[in-house]
Amino acid sequence: MTKKAGTYEILKEDRGCGARRGRLWTAHGAIDTPVFMPVGTKAAVKAMSPAELSGLGVQVVLGNTYHLNIRPGLEIIEGCGGLHGFMGWNKPILTDSGGYQVFSLPKLRKIREEGVHFNSHIDGDKIFLGPAEAMGIQRVLGSDIAMAFDECAPYPCDRLYACKAVDRTLTWAAKCLEEPRAEGQLCFGIIQGGEYQDLREKCARELVAMGFDGYAVGGVSVGEPEDVLIKGVEDSVVEMPDDRPRYLMGVGIMSQMLEAVALGVDMFDCVIPTRFARNGSAFTRSGRYPVKAGEYKLDTRPVEEGCECYACSNFSRAYVRHLLNVNEILGVRLLTIHNLHRYMRFMQEIRDSLDNDCFEELRKEYRGLEGDNE
Repeated sequence: MTKKAGTYEILKEDRGCGARRGRLWTAHGAIDTPVFMPVGTKAAVKAMSPAELSGLGVQVVLGNTYHLNIRPGLEIIEGCGGLHGFMGWNKPILTDSGGYQVFSLPKLRKIREEGVHFNSHIDGDKIFLGPAEAMGIQRVLGSDIAMAFDECAPYPCDRLYACKAVDRTLTWAAKCLEEPRAEGQLCFGIIQGGEYQDLREKCARELVAMGFDGYAVGGVSVGEPEDVLIKGVEDSVVEMPDDRPRYLMGVGIMSQMLEAVALGVDMFDCVIPTRFARNGSAFTRSGRYPVKAGEYKLDTRPVEEGCECYACSNFSRAYVRHLLNVNEILGVRLLTIHNLHRYMRFMQEIRDSLDNDCFEELRKEYRGLEGDNE
């Protein structure tokens, strides 16, 4: 039975920690959580077709406001029926607001109270992004989940800078909620505060008081050590409401995702499975290894023994290694298919473990793996 966009159901809660199994309803269908979202920054998950993604069990993909606004531009996307029609994807889409580019393009931007002035990384053209602009772009894109415009502060940053970033994030968040949205479009607020517990708690409390459809932990996975990352998640989640989805932005290391699920996180995104595929690394149930390494040149086993993905069902490590080493695009495609399959299976394992009351056993198993996807 289809439910109203924004409805979030908690289907199961772990008895020993904060992990929960849920379902978020959007304008383009339901998302079962915990969920991992492959990144399609420029309206495509690299090397993958929408049909392949769907076949792997991908439920939702991520696009980027800043990049899509530059190329191909809103006129083209709108003329093609919005982002869903443009990229041929009929399932949910989440769009980042451009706040991450405030962090990742420091030499090309100037932060002001009203928003951020960029020089385009393509041709140097001047671009302005503020709350109204970020929400307006996402409205035209027609994503199912729009992210509020925020300032993603670097690590490390001093307390004064973190305070200012939180204040700007809160001011911009309130303005984002005042902007019109596409029909059924949800909006998530983003918690900032760096490594400062009180700032994260303050940011979370004030965002919750504004009444967003969901809440994200931002400003992590920006170069900080793992213990600081997990502490940032913990400091943020404690102030989030139970009846809204919780999204940890940019984290894709499996052991870290499991720890975040244990704290109550529902949604993840990261470029790791696709980027590492392009660099020749395979993820498996027992860790990560470099397929391009010489030791696999005569290896007739599949990329991962026991895996049922297309790549593993049809090709050997030796063949995939050969393709990668001679720069044949098929090698990247096969390894991307495998890595995304592994991530989808990983999330299904988490959901099944919660359904079957054995999440803690799964958590210990992944934590104890040698070379656990570091």
